[in-house]
Amino acid sequence: MECELYDKNEKGICTCRLCPRRCRILPSQRGWCRTRWNDHGTLKALTYGLVTSAALDPIEKKPLSYFHPGSVILSLGSWGCNMNCLFCQNYEISQKEPESRKVSPQDVLRLARALTAEGNIGVAWTYNEPTLSFEFIRDTAPLIQEAGLMNVMVSNGFISSEALEVLLPLIDAWNIDLKGWNPDFYKNICGAAGNPVRETIRKAAALSHVELTNLVIPDENDNPREFEEMARWIGSLSPAIPLHITRFFPRWRMTNHPPTPISTLVSLGKIARKYLSRVKIGNVSEEELAEYHWRNE
Repeated sequence: MECELYDKNEKGICTCRLCPRRCRILPSQRGWCRTRWNDHGTLKALTYGLVTSAALDPIEKKPLSYFHPGSVILSLGSWGCNMNCLFCQNYEISQKEPESRKVSPQDVLRLARALTAEGNIGVAWTYNEPTLSFEFIRDTAPLIQEAGLMNVMVSNGFISSEALEVLLPLIDAWNIDLKGWNPDFYKNICGAAGNPVRETIRKAAALSHVELTNLVIPDENDNPREFEEMARWIGSLSPAIPLHITRFFPRWRMTNHPPTPISTLVSLGKIARKYLSRVKIGNVSEEELAEYHWRNE
């Protein structure tokens, strides 16, 4: 499938406009995310219609706690990412090219409609970075909308403004990872920049239901002062934006870090509630939280 958002020059070099990287891709080469390939001056999306992961998930697993709570949603993922977070929870599909199967927009529509008997409310584009499935979402999401179902995007938010303008009318709810507040964290740990993510959040929150997730990594993005600056900024957009403060567990290239102490999550939660009315602690069971409060309060 030819990509929608790119330019090319007289030498056949393509410039991708899908994300803020704006990769300059020579013939027979791929972009940074590996899903864009220059085929003799035509930029092609290698992952169009490719699905590596599919499940009927609780909406709370996205996580979306305030968007049709108690429902389930067909969740689809492909492969690739335009970040390379050292702590990636899905690195098997985001940083590698696993086996996949090909589906069409009509296939997705048929499956989504068939699953309404089990309570399905639509399609969640998730697991890997769904921005890289831009053309497939462009073609499929309108079919889902026409069927009276919902589209959900679970994204890192590292999206070009041009791509975002196309996606916003198609997406009913977003969960966006706000991975940290310090620019060095984004640069050194995620291999990206945070400012475009904030701009995505600002624009999406003005038009759609948005919930944010912050995975708290010990000694990396758990500084209380920086966290308070982040919570204050979110609150300036709307104090009703839900924030999921999520516990980190060792993964991929950060197996040398311990899990986030529950005390850190509780402390940061108290800071967030100064600015936000809907704060959730994630990756911690209710029993663990109850035991913590019983021992410490």
